[in-house]
Amino acid sequence: MPTISELEKTASQVRRDIVRMVNAVSSGHPGGSLGCADYLVALYQEIMKHNPSNFNMDGTNEDLFFLSNGHISPVLYSTLARTGYFPVSELSTFRKLNTRLQGHPTTHEGLEGIRIASGSLGQGLSVAVGAAQTKKLNNDDGIVYSLHGDGEIQEGQIWEAAMYAAHNKVDNIISTIDYNHKQIDGDISDVLDLGDIHAKWQAFGWDVMDMNGNDMQNVVDTLNEAKSHLGKGKPVMIIMKTEMGQGVDYMMGTHKWHGNAPNDEQLADALNQLEETLGDY
Repeated sequence: MPTISELEKTASQVRRDIVRMVNAVSSGHPGGSLGCADYLVALYQEIMKHNPSNFNMDGTNEDLFFLSNGHISPVLYSTLARTGYFPVSELSTFRKLNTRLQGHPTTHEGLEGIRIASGSLGQGLSVAVGAAQTKKLNNDDGIVYSLHGDGEIQEGQIWEAAMYAAHNKVDNIISTIDYNHKQIDGDISDVLDLGDIHAKWQAFGWDVMDMNGNDMQNVVDTLNEAKSHLGKGKPVMIIMKTEMGQGVDYMMGTHKWHGNAPNDEQLADALNQLEETLGDY
């Protein structure tokens, strides 16, 4: 298993991939992608039971991950490639015509690691809960993980799925909210305040935990602890505090890089701040 230092080095390379991918096509969502790099790297390279070399859509007897906030596809694509699902060189095709790496993940081109099309916000929790319930019905001990944006939980379907999961005691799912307080139009509190989301999820019957999503050790420790909470009658929700644009100083602390790509000068600045550890694609 990789060390924390090795995971951190991979996350740094993933962040380099992200800014290079969106710069190359002047399009994409770097802010949230950068913030979630530690989480995705830890999940795929330390936490989940999965087989990158033999991907299939069913995922029987494997752990599954569903990205609900599909606009942060750059971080998922980079993590999948760096974990062996498809060649790292394919990252150079991001958002190009007829590529498998569309701006939002799709399934029709058969990209390894992608089981649902996502990006229409609010739907991923329903899918993840359904997959988790299917595993329980099939006596499959795999765990289902999902990731959601904090702006996304302004969508009503999220709360329908939350009620359903708790009512049906779907206790083999670990969902996570990227709580960076930013969405495309501004700060969460200005657009539609979420209030006490910790208390809300508890009230909806979930086992709620907190995590620093930009501290690799805390991410690994919290995800491992979350696994010990499963099988006790409640789904698990992790409130993950991150910084949008983590690792690139001019992207941090603002919502303006939610969906904007850096120009060549800004890319050079970003790359100067991010260590190249595995080799650029």
